[in-house]
Order: sequence, then structure tokens, then C-alpha cells
Amino acid sequence: MPDLPTPEDIDEASRALQLGASVAELHGGLCGWLAGGGEDTAAWPARVLADPALPAPAPGSALDGLRRATVAQLGDGEFSFELLLGDDDLPLRQRAQALFDWCRSFLGGFGLAAGAQPPLSEEGAEALQDLARLAGASVQEIDEDDEDESALSELEEFVRVAVLLLHGDCVLGPRHRRSLN
Repeated sequence: MPDLPTPEDIDEASRALQLGASVAELHGGLCGWLAGGGEDTAAWPARVLADPALPAPAPGSALDGLRRATVAQLGDGEFSFELLLGDDDLPLRQRAQALFDWCRSFLGGFGLAAGAQPPLSEEGAEALQDLARLAGASVQEIDEDDEDESALSELEEFVRVAVLLLHGDCVLGPRHRRSLN
């Protein structure tokens, strides 16, 4: 399975294409697009950022690698999916903001791909609502202590599982139903 590119490589590639999005926003939007049933395409930034004028990343570039690794992780039955939020050495508030930005971008990509009435299970609908609450969260209420560090880790794990659930509802479930027919 391909590895996710480093946040530094993605940031550099994003700046080179003048995408105006952070690492967390790019990965969140891409994951939302794919989890909502969006097409796996080399021109994903144009789709995910809803700007048809954006160029496709070069084959083998960090942004192309991000797409390939994310597609592989979402399709992996071993639950290897990871969130790419940026540098792990940042202060807690900045990492929390990256998670909230990731969730906000995920919702945008998911909405673009899945439309107004995605085929969600009850659990999927609840997960989507919870992601929306995280997307609107504020870092002002976060302290730099071990308790909040632990809470952030739990939120990241929740988001990871929620994405897999939504991907299952919108992509794997319909694919499985088609293969049965």
C-alpha cells in the first residue's frame, strides 16, 4: 500500500499549484470527496476545491501520491486509514484547529460527491452530524494539558472511524449491492 506523502511535501506541492489550502484541508476535502462516492481522478483538486480551472497534479507528485494513498487506505479492509493533519510537533491548539479544518473540508468534499440525499445508515447520519459539530468547534476552549491532549487523540480516532463508516455507506455498500445483482 502506498504511504501518505509528508505534510511538508504536500504543502510545497499545494503552494506550487497555488491551491490556497492547508494540508489538513486538502486531505479532508479529498477524503470527503472519496467517501461520498466521488470519482478517483488525477484532477481531484479541481473537483474537491470546486474550481475547474485548477490543474491536475503531475503523476508521481506529492498530491498525486496523496490521492493514491488515500484511495488505497479507504479501500483497505484492514482499517489502515489515517488522517493527515500536518506536523505532529505543533502545539495542541494548532493541531486541534487542523482537525476542525479537516472536518470542515471533509464536509465540503462529501457534499459535492454525495449530494443532498446520500444513502446513509442511521449510524452514518449520526457520524455526519458529529463531524459537522467538530467542523464548527472552537480552539478557544482548549488548554495545553494532558487531558486535552488525550481528548484530541480520541477525537481523531472518532473522525477516522466516522470517515470509514461514511465511505462504507456511500461507496462500499452500493458497490456490494451492484455486485449482487
